[in-house]
Amino acid sequence: MPLTNNDILKKLRVAHKLRNEDIVDICALVDFKVSKSELGAFFRKEGHPKYMECGDQILRNFLNGLIIHLRGPMPEPTKK
Repeated sequence: MPLTNNDILKKLRVAHKLRNEDIVDICALVDFKVSKSELGAFFRKEGHPKYMECGDQILRNFLNGLIIHLRGPMPEPTKK
C-alpha cells in the first residue's frame, strides 16, 4: 500500500518533532496559509467524518517551507 500525502505529512511531523503551530509557521515562510483546524483534519484517521485528504499543493508548500526552516533562506546572488 503506497504512502499518501497525509502519511508523509504525519511522518515528517513526528520525525522533526513539529507541533501544529510549527507547521503553520513553516508554511508561512513560503507565503502559504493553512489553519490549525485544517491540519487537524489531515492528521485524523481516514474513516473519520472530519478527515480531509492532503493535496499535492499543501505538501509541496510545506516541503519548500521546511527547507527554508532547516537551511535558512537562499543567499542573494552576488553581482560582478
